[in-house]
Order: sequence, then C-alpha cells, then structure tokens
Amino acid sequence: MRVIDHVIAGDTAVSGDEGGPFGAVFDPNRGEVQAHVRLGAVADVERAVAAALAAQPAWGATNPQRRARVLFRFKELVEANMDSLAELLSSEHGKVIADSKGDIQRGLDVIEFACGVPHLLKGDHTQGAGPGIDVYSMRLAVGIGAGITPFNFPAMIPMWMFGVAIACGNAFILKPSERDPSVPVRLAELMREAGAPEGILQVVHGDKTVVDAILDHPAIGAVSFVGSSDIAHYVYRRGVAAGKRVQAMGGAKNHGIVMPDADLDQVVADLAGAAFGSAGERCMALPVVVPVGDKTAEALREKLIPAIHALRVGVSTDPEAHYGPVVNAAHKARVESWIAKGVEEGAELVVDGRGFRLQGHERGFFVGPTLFDHVTPAMSAYREEIFGPVLQIVRAPDFESAVRLPSEHQYGNGVAIFTRNGHAAREFAARVNVGMVGINVPIPVPVAYHSFGGWKRSAFGDMNQHGEEGVRFWTRVKTITQRWPDGSMSGTQAEDGAAARTQDAFVIPTMG
Repeated sequence: MRVIDHVIAGDTAVSGDEGGPFGAVFDPNRGEVQAHVRLGAVADVERAVAAALAAQPAWGATNPQRRARVLFRFKELVEANMDSLAELLSSEHGKVIADSKGDIQRGLDVIEFACGVPHLLKGDHTQGAGPGIDVYSMRLAVGIGAGITPFNFPAMIPMWMFGVAIACGNAFILKPSERDPSVPVRLAELMREAGAPEGILQVVHGDKTVVDAILDHPAIGAVSFVGSSDIAHYVYRRGVAAGKRVQAMGGAKNHGIVMPDADLDQVVADLAGAAFGSAGERCMALPVVVPVGDKTAEALREKLIPAIHALRVGVSTDPEAHYGPVVNAAHKARVESWIAKGVEEGAELVVDGRGFRLQGHERGFFVGPTLFDHVTPAMSAYREEIFGPVLQIVRAPDFESAVRLPSEHQYGNGVAIFTRNGHAAREFAARVNVGMVGINVPIPVPVAYHSFGGWKRSAFGDMNQHGEEGVRFWTRVKTITQRWPDGSMSGTQAEDGAAARTQDAFVIPTMG
C-alpha cells in the first residue's frame, strides 16, 4: 500500500513502507484505507528547520523579481497538472472534481498575487527628515515561517500561506492535515521543480507532537494556522508565548440574512451551493439562513424543500453530483450526532440526511442534505459549528433582530445579506459584528489581493491571510536613519589638538 512521506531537504517525497508510526488515509467514497501517511516526530521538525536555516539566507538575498519568477513557473506547473491534482485531492477529501479544481484555483489566485511581491516589498523613504538626515525603511523576511493547515482545503490554504511567505524571502515548513496529505506533498514537489532551492518549501506530517515542535522551535519566526477555534486559540497562545508572530483562523457559523424584498429564487440557488457544496466542510459555508418576517420564512421554506430534495449526492468523480462524502467515518458520525442534537433540542427536522446510503458505495462516508426550521439561538446545535451538509432556519421578526444574530454569535467569520434595498445593505455591512460581509454574495471570500480574516472566535492574531496583510505578516520592517556629514570642522581646538565639532553636534531631527 502507498506510503506518503515527508518532503524534507535531502529526502524523497514518497518512500517504502518501513518505519512509522503511520496514519490511515481513506477513500471517503468507499470507506476504505487507500494509503498510509508517515507521522513525524520532533526530530523531523529539527531536520526541516536545519534545512530551512541553510537555504533561507541566500533565498532572502535573492532579488524579489527572481523569487517571483519561481512562483510564475510554479503557477504554470500547477495549471499543467490541474486534472491530476484535482483527482488526487478528491480521492482523499471526497469533494467533487469541480470543487477540487476550485480549491486549487483559489490557491493559485494568491500565487498570482504573490508574483507581484516586488512592488509590495518596497519600503518608504523620507529625504530631509532633519538637517542632512534621510529616513528609509525596508521589508525583510521573517526567516522561517510555518503553516498548519486543515483537511477541508488541502491545496488552497497551503498556497495562501506559503505563496506569500516564500515570495517575501522566507523558507516555509508546512504541516498539512494527515487526512488528505498527498496534494500538499505534490505541491512541494512542483515548487522544487519550479526552481525553488531545496529547503525553501518542506512538508512534515504529524499530530500534536509535530504541531508543538513547530510552535516551540526558536528558529521559526511566524506561524499561520487554520482549523477549529479551540485549537486555534491553543496555537495562538503557545506560539505567542514562544515569541512568535501567529495568525490562527478558527471556526465559523456564517449567517445569511434574507430580507422580504430578496429574490428568493436566487437565494435558494445560492443556498444550495453555499450550505451544501463540498458537503458543508468549509469555514465559509452558509449553514444558517435568517429570513426576516414569517411571510419571508414560509415562502423561503416552501422553495427550499424541493431544491434540497433535488440535490444529487454522489461519488467525487460523478460530474452530475452536487457534493460527495465527508472526509471520514468519525466526521460522518459527528455530523449525524449534531442532527440528533438539534432534534433533541426542539428544532423541527424538515429534511433528514442521516442514514444516507449510495448504491454501490454503502461503506462511503455520505451524509444527505439536512434542513432544520425553528432553530433558536439557545440551541447548542446553533451555537456550535457542525461542518456538514446541514442548513438551519433561524427566523427573525425584523431587521434589528437579524443584525443581532450574527453580531452576538461567538463566531464572526462571514455573513451575507440578500436584499434589493441599498440602504439596508449599507446599514447591515456597517453595523454587523463580523469580519467578512457579502451583499447578495453567499460566500464572501475576498479576492486574493484583499485579505481574509474573521472576528471574535473565528480568528486570533492581528493580521489576516493573503493580500497586503499577508505581506506584512511574513515580513518585518527595519527603519534606517542616516546622515552623511560634509566633513567640515568648526569650533575651537581642544588642548590635545582634537577638533571639537560643537556646531555639528547631533540633534534629534524632531527637536531641531
């Protein structure tokens, strides 16, 4: 059986089946183990750091346009291998091929942005800040960066991190999810083929042991994380305590506010993709819909039910499928337990996705589309992230109540409002206590040259992913104040014959 190994400088990416320990990599469509991934130890992190330390100084000293050319070549290689990468991603994650290609393309969008890094690394300059004094700044690489990434976007999120970090002159160590590790390994191979020096992008697989080794290592200057909120908080606290710069993105419970004037046919079409696409395994999924007023709620529900029944759940290679299986058996059980919890708490289960079986793939990790109505903010099934194909209707009597629901929720990743009213949309966007807002856009993930980041328990740290915020995260500013004296001598001769430059004594510019 195939073994997925680390990508550490001097090692091969995939080796034999000796050694261990190992983690199982499943085919979610069949519910069968298809490969094993070699889980790392502290020593593997040490080897990766040593290789990064050897490679980074020369890479950081390489002019930024030459670094950008490597990323241009990497982009070409990923595009040339798009089909095989998408098939590999789908085989381990379970999302349909179209979603896998979208996963890869959204990562490439950030690679394209990072190709413009020479412009973004320019410093500031002030001539004549004081008498004969100039001040300028430069952006320099942090040195070694690390990324700890989740299973749900095994291509996009690593590229969000390492694309900008490497463009800025850093070496990068990636710890991907052990559930679907093959695509991150393949991306590291393609980066090396594109011309990145050995040691600039490395992959180390593992569990908490490897995560803690990354967070504690003194040579790693910055860490980016995406995952659940509890783990994000842990990563943030431990990394900061070790003196690192940390950005840690957590969970979400994104809301979609439906105003009475919204185009309900468009809303239903948007919800079908935003709530159920990729089996709901997206931090920017839209699992809560908030119709404003009972008339809106009844009309929306009437249109939602047949649309949900029309969704096709299939294997990831089925071109007609709207979504495929969830990632593994444990996650399937977790999602179904949250459905049971919603029933127990008194929500109305309108469409039940539990017990879904796909003919010929009965052991696959499938969960059917599920719809709840009359969900209330007091229910734990509303307060917590389900991360599956489950849509909850939370009715709001008026606009003010609709604004409060996402604003008061513990998560603040994304939110959307569906309306034809420009004033309502503007008011909502300004007031809602959430980091990313969509107006008639169900999944408001910003384009690559803006930044991605939520609020509250959806994000820990001060800087967002990608865009100019990403460049700031992966660099440090050094500011230089300089003067060049003209060499003239003034004042009187001291007794020892030395010149006393009384007139040229330095005065802080702001005090001169």
